[in-house]
Amino acid sequence: MSIRVLISDYPHRSIALVTPSHALIFRYSPSASDATHNGSRTSIQSLPPRTSTDGSAASRCMVEFVHAPSADLSDYRTLHPTLVHGTLGLITINNDVFISVVTLCEKVATVRPGETIQKIKGVDFYCLNSSDYDHIFSDNLDPYAQHAQDYTQREPLLEHPTLALKNLLSEGSFYYSTDFDLTNRLQDRSTEAALLDIDNLDESFLWNSYMIDPLVKFRSRLVAHEREALDSSGFLTSAIRGYAATFAIPSSSAPLRTSRVGMPSTLTLISRLSCRKAGTRFNSRGIDDDGNVANFVESETVYWSPSAAGVSEPGFRESSGGICFSYAQIRGSVPVFWEQATTLLPGQQKITVTRSAEGTQPAFDKHFGELEQNYGAVHIVNLLSASKPGEAELTTAYQKGIKFSPLNDVGGNRGREHHLLEQTVFDFHAETKGPKGYETANLIRRHIGAAAEGFAYYLSEEMDESDEHPQEKSHKRTVVVLQQEGVFRTNCLDCLDRTNLIQTIISRMAVETFLGHRGENAASDFWSRHSSLWADNGDALSRIYAGTGALKSSYTRSGKMSIGGVLSDIRKSTARTYINTFLDKGRQENIDILLGKLVGQTPVHLFDPINDYVAAELAKRSSEYQSSDDINIWCGTYNLNGKTTGIDQDLSSWLAPQLEKSQQNPEIVAVGFQEIVELSPQQIMNSDPTQKQKWEKAVRRTLNKHAVAGERYVLLRSGQLVGAALCIFAKSSVLKNIKNVEGAIKKTGMSGMAGNKGAVAIRLDYAKTHICFVTAHLAAGFANYEERNRDYVTIHHGLRFQRNRGIDDHDTVIWMGDFNYRIGLGADKVKSLIKMGDLETLYENDQLNLQMVAGLTFPFYSESRITFEPTYKYDLGTDTYDTSEKARIPAWTDRILRKGTNLRQINYNTAPLRFSDHRPVYATFQCTVSIVDEAIKEALSHEIYERKRSEVGHPTINDGDDDSEDEDLIGYDSIEPSLPPASSDQRKWWLDNGQPARSAIKPPKDGMVPNPNRPSNPFTPTDESDWVQVPRNPTPQTQTAPQPPGPRQNGRKLPPPFQKPESSVNELVRNISTTSLTQSSPRRQSTASLATSSSSKKAAPPVARKPLHLTASPSSPTLDPKPTSVNAFSSPRSRPETAAFPPPPRRNTAGTVRKEVNSVPAPPQPRRQGKLVKRDSGRDVRGMGYRDEEEQRPSLPPRRPTVDLLGGDAELEGWKSLT
Repeated sequence: MSIRVLISDYPHRSIALVTPSHALIFRYSPSASDATHNGSRTSIQSLPPRTSTDGSAASRCMVEFVHAPSADLSDYRTLHPTLVHGTLGLITINNDVFISVVTLCEKVATVRPGETIQKIKGVDFYCLNSSDYDHIFSDNLDPYAQHAQDYTQREPLLEHPTLALKNLLSEGSFYYSTDFDLTNRLQDRSTEAALLDIDNLDESFLWNSYMIDPLVKFRSRLVAHEREALDSSGFLTSAIRGYAATFAIPSSSAPLRTSRVGMPSTLTLISRLSCRKAGTRFNSRGIDDDGNVANFVESETVYWSPSAAGVSEPGFRESSGGICFSYAQIRGSVPVFWEQATTLLPGQQKITVTRSAEGTQPAFDKHFGELEQNYGAVHIVNLLSASKPGEAELTTAYQKGIKFSPLNDVGGNRGREHHLLEQTVFDFHAETKGPKGYETANLIRRHIGAAAEGFAYYLSEEMDESDEHPQEKSHKRTVVVLQQEGVFRTNCLDCLDRTNLIQTIISRMAVETFLGHRGENAASDFWSRHSSLWADNGDALSRIYAGTGALKSSYTRSGKMSIGGVLSDIRKSTARTYINTFLDKGRQENIDILLGKLVGQTPVHLFDPINDYVAAELAKRSSEYQSSDDINIWCGTYNLNGKTTGIDQDLSSWLAPQLEKSQQNPEIVAVGFQEIVELSPQQIMNSDPTQKQKWEKAVRRTLNKHAVAGERYVLLRSGQLVGAALCIFAKSSVLKNIKNVEGAIKKTGMSGMAGNKGAVAIRLDYAKTHICFVTAHLAAGFANYEERNRDYVTIHHGLRFQRNRGIDDHDTVIWMGDFNYRIGLGADKVKSLIKMGDLETLYENDQLNLQMVAGLTFPFYSESRITFEPTYKYDLGTDTYDTSEKARIPAWTDRILRKGTNLRQINYNTAPLRFSDHRPVYATFQCTVSIVDEAIKEALSHEIYERKRSEVGHPTINDGDDDSEDEDLIGYDSIEPSLPPASSDQRKWWLDNGQPARSAIKPPKDGMVPNPNRPSNPFTPTDESDWVQVPRNPTPQTQTAPQPPGPRQNGRKLPPPFQKPESSVNELVRNISTTSLTQSSPRRQSTASLATSSSSKKAAPPVARKPLHLTASPSSPTLDPKPTSVNAFSSPRSRPETAAFPPPPRRNTAGTVRKEVNSVPAPPQPRRQGKLVKRDSGRDVRGMGYRDEEEQRPSLPPRRPTVDLLGGDAELEGWKSLT
């Protein structure tokens, strides 16, 4: 993919990665990280821990993914002179944010056609927030400088902060692929070739996970079509560290002969080094508390070959388009806590075990628990020497951990346990000490041969299917034939030299087993290429961990040891000692920087406000593009008892029974088999796919025979665990709706080591609905129902798909198989009830029914009503139950269970096929699936995006307002109907765009006011109530201008008179006015206590404080020009005399007639700075600039209507309260 790197400095510094179709634009946001000092060159291991910066201090960058034609890139210039190959992510160093791009790469491997691997040979880092490093080159010379440049007097250039990272990433040990997921082995990724699934990346092998994680999170917030566009653009690069190479095998040397003359096959080796406990030789040893071990490597041998044409069958023709073999094995440091000090004397580094066996066991169990979950059974190959004290001590600690591991616990209180952990101790130095040298290492075959047979290997074939019309376009699908069911874990001290040689032998054993099953042998030229691959692999891994190539590589390469090889090993040992002593500290620090393990180092935070808004709006409007549909699913299970005679029989009564027309021709057909091969002692450790393939053809032939015109069934995927097999077929017309088809297996036989019992599962996505099918063969025996319960728990918890998805992580789950639950009655009683047709009594004694009711197995699963007779055990070819000496009790061993609210079962019955001692069972379901119209969703997404973009402007390119904050691009919408919109520096929901704060609190009753006795601090404990009742006089008298009582103009109903005549408001006011201001109590002292001191009876609550300009006073001919402090509670007679200022003109509202008064207080002043009059009594008044009566009074801000709490005083007659 051709990617250009562009930069713009104005109005903001932005860097754009541009392809012909799309652009990924970054802009640094300095406000969030100016105070953060990241990128310290001090690693965690060299300093004591200290408090690191939290996530809020992370460097923030705005990112936008747009169509290139719609982006305005006119202000951008070229930053890198050549095209780049993607970005490794972003990283913060020394408070600067850098984006890393791959500038040079080399194709080194092709796993399958369309799946290529590139080796990274050059990277560059560009700063997002500074231009200081734009023109720094590694040779300190600017090739674009003028000829007149004086090199003798040039100012010294800065060293690029990322120079060490650049050298690390460019050393040739990092690999990536834009075609497929390189972090997962072939078995754990999609069967579709050339498919990069970013969601399924294995972070334990993703070395740029720290840098790419912000972009992966940004990708997860995009809508579906934008995610697909981002993936196809090739911007995001997932890098592994280790080794990858492919050798082309000419057709003359290929072990598998093909009809495609001249087309070569390929042999590929991929080694993935884990980044969980990464480091150099003496800086990274043993295990950590999370179960990660040092120098953990997964090595996968892949052989791909074009294959010969298959055998034609009636109705369609079929050919194999390619065969792919894969075998994985792992290596890793001894999983105990140990260290080794460096010295200048090779072989004298002392080994120290730093933790007790009891303290190590939890981490040990975590490590092997994860291995068992990812690979299945684990066989340890320990190559440590028994004659060296340090290595012998490690072996002793290793064996203690194995002894107490739950995977190796045989017996115990639970009875039968998993036995998934075995070990082989092979003292490599002692075994190869004789005259034959390293040739005796092949003795390892005797110790691990049986386990290698049981682990099998991964095998897939590309099938080309078409119907009887030759002109129809062929349909190619990859079908998984076998899966690897266990792994060898090999270790020595460094897991380099001895380990690599033994792994070469194990890889050869697996390839020989694969070729032997097909009746083929490989030539010596093939094995020579195989050995060269593993020798190069050992050198590459050794250079990463120890600094030099691997020892013993000459033997691995040629099969014999020479004098030159011995001298080469001596030279490498000396170089290792120097590098480990003097250079490993710096190498370790560079690794810590890359993986984000520095003290205080924080990742870069990426955000895209517009896309985040679009995603939220799409979720709200999902009903506009999302609908539901009903599909039909047919499921069947059949225990074949190892018989193959039924392959040529008519299977229509089982696969295409006479049902309602709506249930015929289902969209999905799931067929489960048990005992597809005879479970002999030789078979239970191996999975022979031959019989499964024959039954697949027989089932497909029957389905297509009954399919409607124009339709045919296609095999989606099949899986096999020795005798158990599961095949999923689908109509060709619905293939467009099916994605992410994955398979998994789980053994339970012989404590998990054998495949005679266990489960095979296949999951898929039909539109947006996740569906899982499981076929299982559980433990046999009448009384072993508890063991069957444990088998279910083992399968339920241990079976895992990609992304660590389990069975319960699906919307719809269907179990089918021979569960082996029996009926708890005698044989004669059961047969008698069968003859009577009393199936209810039989079902009441059914073990599965009783265990499910008790909640001991299959919780939350349901089974339809059983209307058919028990399906086990019949005499072959008859409808007679077992008449042998064992006289087994008839039982419903073959069952189908379901779980899912979107699933409705229609039929549940059996078919009259008699070539086995079981009867096949089938069930039909109607499943409601969720369907998303991607076209409508994309159009809606585009509409929302353009509307929001027009509202806020372009966030990264055209935004020229330097003062604007990035957060202002986010819309102010309420997240809940009852909550206000979010606030920002420009908008505060409690001030309503700059308007004064308003209170909408109303008194509970008329005549009540806030209690002045409550403390001003609302959090202070008090017994005072919030409101108090204020007494009102119905007809108060004024002293200046007595008026006859009359109705108020506004018609408001007056409050009732106060009921205590012995105490009046005027008396209360006169008592308060006699109190000297200098002797008054503090503000918190209540006026009620003053009133109580002058009266023997408890006085009424005080009158609420009234504004100064609303209080009438007696007329007075003079006015003191100086402002005087006024007691708000004083009577009119005690107020200071004021001049006869006329009141300010007021609007006549509500028809009220304004009365003339001779004396009024000073007019109120505007509420502005320098002009505001504070109306609180007893305080200085600012802004005494009085105006004449004719001068217009400034208008006050509009107020909401309030309740007049003072309406009843005669002093207010002729005045209206402010509204």
